[in-house]
Amino acid sequence: MDAQGGGRKPSRLKGEKVHAPRTKLVDLDWLESNFPCMQACPVHTQAGRYVALIAEGRYEDAYRYARAPNPLASICGRVCGHPCETACRRGKFDAPISIRALKRFVTERYGPESRNPLEVFPYRSATTRSERVAVIGSGPAGLAAAHDLALLGYPVTIFEAAPVPGGMLHLGIPEYRLPRDVVQSQVREILALGPELRLNARLGDFSLQDLRGEGFKAILLAIGLHRSRDLLLPGRDLDGVITGTDFLLNVNLGYRFSIGEKVVVIGGGNVAIDVARSAMRQQQRQTLDTLTSSLLPDRLSENEREVVMKELMDVTRTALRLGAREVHLVCLESREEMPAFEEEIEEARREGLKIHPSLGPRKFIGEKGRVSALEAVRCTSVFDHQHRFNPTFEEDTETRISCDTVILAIGQASDVSFLTPEDGIETTRQGSIKVDPETLMTTAPGIFAAGDIAFGPRLIISAVADGKKAAEQIDRYLRGPAWKPKPRYVQITVLDHHQMTESFDEYSRLPVPTIPLDRRTGITEVESGFTEEQARREAERCLRCWINTIFEGNEAEGTECILCGGCVDVCPENCLELIPLNQLEVSEEVRARLAEQHESDPLALQHLEPADLAAGEGSVMVKDETICIRCGLCAERCPAHTITMEAFEALDHDPEEANEEVVQK
Repeated sequence: MDAQGGGRKPSRLKGEKVHAPRTKLVDLDWLESNFPCMQACPVHTQAGRYVALIAEGRYEDAYRYARAPNPLASICGRVCGHPCETACRRGKFDAPISIRALKRFVTERYGPESRNPLEVFPYRSATTRSERVAVIGSGPAGLAAAHDLALLGYPVTIFEAAPVPGGMLHLGIPEYRLPRDVVQSQVREILALGPELRLNARLGDFSLQDLRGEGFKAILLAIGLHRSRDLLLPGRDLDGVITGTDFLLNVNLGYRFSIGEKVVVIGGGNVAIDVARSAMRQQQRQTLDTLTSSLLPDRLSENEREVVMKELMDVTRTALRLGAREVHLVCLESREEMPAFEEEIEEARREGLKIHPSLGPRKFIGEKGRVSALEAVRCTSVFDHQHRFNPTFEEDTETRISCDTVILAIGQASDVSFLTPEDGIETTRQGSIKVDPETLMTTAPGIFAAGDIAFGPRLIISAVADGKKAAEQIDRYLRGPAWKPKPRYVQITVLDHHQMTESFDEYSRLPVPTIPLDRRTGITEVESGFTEEQARREAERCLRCWINTIFEGNEAEGTECILCGGCVDVCPENCLELIPLNQLEVSEEVRARLAEQHESDPLALQHLEPADLAAGEGSVMVKDETICIRCGLCAERCPAHTITMEAFEALDHDPEEANEEVVQK
């Protein structure tokens, strides 16, 4: 019995690439569910494929896989929140693959910032559309949307309020994490596809109605969140109490910013850490009842929590770099609960950051109109039992931390003051723009919204995914009934004598190389990236999750399972088990699916009928996909050739037609 489903394959030679025919039942959802890094990536980058290609030394091919779905691949190679690594199955065995660092490895060789850039999209759409599209904001969502709209043939104009493109990529992320030449080269690559960029063009100085009057048939709002959440505590109006966003905007635009020798950063995430670390290098370059749910959300989504921690780390590490002699981080969370990445916290501590966990700010104390200290009280818990933001504090535990500057890095908020009643755009209770989650269209026809302004704080890669979805939905809106979704094809490759790389299961995760502490000054980039030898070794750890163990022998070909149990014996992870049916509980849902499959493929259950499952006669091979390491030993051991190792790939074009074109040429 094939416990995985998917139907019977036609006869073919091993090693032959074949496109699954229409008569073959291929459960693409099941196939892709075994590819967790791709599933976790908001733009569905096939991370495992470019990682495996790096291991083989095929760097150009690896770059194409990394770049094709992601217009900001070079940027993500440095600052992506890498949800793919969290999902990586290798992490269940020891530690996940360093996917983000490997992306940087290939983009430095063939991305737009390299000396030998590859053109992954050397063409625009064959048909140039007449409908003009306006994109407001040149952050991740806006750039991704402009990129995909240009490929579809639309004339696009990007409006950016700042004097530089990139949104918070340029204005919010410190240069020591994301060099500005990488941002600039990525923007240039996108503009080379055709979009026009207008800088110093702030929505509010012109209106959405003005854009309609200019002839734009669709408008995308991708303006991000540029306003910091505030703490309305006593002393908030003192000089020297500033928000993290204002601090980073000034620093990243090159303005002089005096912070003194002692800085306190309030928050527990990554942006705060970055501010503190930047403040340390400045000299080298020259009451709680008011904390209401209107300032901080009752609940934090996974995206919001990750973005808040990014903000805190950025703020803190930037403060360290701007020359403060002492930088103190005050956060409500305990040291174990801090949402910032552990490696970010440790890097900051190595640079001199002093962390004060489980403290809540009570008031700002000043002298002659300027802040001189922060008074804080011990926090006993941050969230209540329903995980709502509801901190509790212990009385008579006040402590004071003297300082010259206090930087608030507790999250970001929207600014929709540009909206007018004539726009017809509704907002949510949280202040974001209300959109249809399926189409991303606002309550005003033809006006869409994506990224933070629509969904609240998001990771960069999530905003990129929003921009790509917005481009698709704008295309759908403008084409009307003529629009058709992209088809999906499945290509399956039977692997002959599949083997993993030697000692792949013995390697440990390599830490990403960083420059020594004594060289971390100003805007010097901290991570130096993998060498070729390091990249290939790290890439060899990949388990190649797009490869599956398939059990589909049949009597006609003499490949029926003979119940020898050899595959079970040889499996190093014990992920295979041959079980009598009378010991297996089969749900009604599974019975129904098998019965449906049986109608089109009577041999799918070997000699069983769907009704036989209830009788419990026969056996079933059960495989735990979550612990399979794709070693291929079961296929090699099988004397009847019942088991094959097969790789799959989902494509947006028919691979058979592509092969025919190659032959004709």
